[in-house]
Amino acid sequence: MRRDFEVVRDPIWDNIRLDGAALAVLDTPAVQRLRYVRQLGHAFLVYPGATHSRFEHALGAYHLTRRALQSLDDRGELTALPAEDRRAVALAALLHDIGHYPFSHGLEEAGFPSHEDQGVARLAEGELGDRLKGLGGDALITVIGQLIRGRSPSPLQGLISGTLDLDKIDYLSRDARMCGVPYGNVDVDRLLASITLVEAEDSAQPELGVQEKGVSALESLLFAKYQMYRNVYWHHAVRSATCMFKRAVRAAVRQGVVTRVGVRDVTDDAFMQLLIEQGHGSLAGAVRDRRLYKRALDLPASEVTATPEPWISDDPDLTEQVEDALARWAGLEPGELLLDFPARANMLSVRLPLRLRDGRVERLTDEGRAGQLGLPRIAGELYRSARRLRVFTARPPSRTLGSVPALLETPADELRRRLAGDGALLP
Repeated sequence: MRRDFEVVRDPIWDNIRLDGAALAVLDTPAVQRLRYVRQLGHAFLVYPGATHSRFEHALGAYHLTRRALQSLDDRGELTALPAEDRRAVALAALLHDIGHYPFSHGLEEAGFPSHEDQGVARLAEGELGDRLKGLGGDALITVIGQLIRGRSPSPLQGLISGTLDLDKIDYLSRDARMCGVPYGNVDVDRLLASITLVEAEDSAQPELGVQEKGVSALESLLFAKYQMYRNVYWHHAVRSATCMFKRAVRAAVRQGVVTRVGVRDVTDDAFMQLLIEQGHGSLAGAVRDRRLYKRALDLPASEVTATPEPWISDDPDLTEQVEDALARWAGLEPGELLLDFPARANMLSVRLPLRLRDGRVERLTDEGRAGQLGLPRIAGELYRSARRLRVFTARPPSRTLGSVPALLETPADELRRRLAGDGALLP
């Protein structure tokens, strides 16, 4: 007999009610795989409780999306939207991470395709594709894919991606709880109650915004994000493990142990076991045993160039060549020195309409709003405060690495010219 709904217990949101459409896709291999993909990658090596999964997060994002839809519906703001559109948004929240690689976002930093693109490709495949087609045909798959990619014309797109998307509200709340830190506190109830559809003058159709009473709750969301990046996501030991893992995976791909496409199908522990068994035990085994590279250099972004060349985050092949050249210069073996300067330029970005108490509409941007939203005005400084340039090494280098920041000011073409010459990058 087909189930119309089911309730599961959750440590963050208590009872999560899953409707028939959610249940239809939940017990498919593509979704169940998320039970075995950790939400925070290698953060459990620092915060032992951070073993929660992408599956739990998917349920939480779905739950918050349904709450937001109910709030909008209670105020009569969804009367013009078909029920099929609302269902597609809820399913997009549930399925938004099905393309995620093992160990969080590290492999996207290593040059792998985005998890959103991988997830959209999965929507039409296998049992999940059959279930979605049964619910709404190819049209439903197309709509969900647009929402996951952030390209939907729906006024509800902002629930899936944007300043107010429910994905980040769940992961900030969940990650903080499971790590045991006080940094991810968000005024969730106030924020959900303040979400509204706004017809702004600079927009052709209604879009997701916030009422003036929700400004403080929005600030709590943005500041929680800053604190979690600074203290958890970009913790030095987490980043060391992530850099080691990326290097091990890139080597495994070059040697044919795994393909770029095949990586999306494996789980965390299965992938680590594969890397170790196939001869990449040096790095992968060291990560598993928590024998992490140590910091040979650790500088705040304020002591690095204000406009670093993009190769450090956009060109993992060149970054790897630079690492190995630096390793030889510092008396280390290739692979024993790793660079890390994580980037998330839109960390505290804000762009959404604000409905004032008198009914007027203004647009909140990164410039904030005088007297109302001060946090975005200092977003750049907060971002630089969270970001650090680090050099991790397997053992102490024979030379100091104080000249490394100058490399970030060097264009990619110049670095390639030096590498093609005698390979020397520093004097």
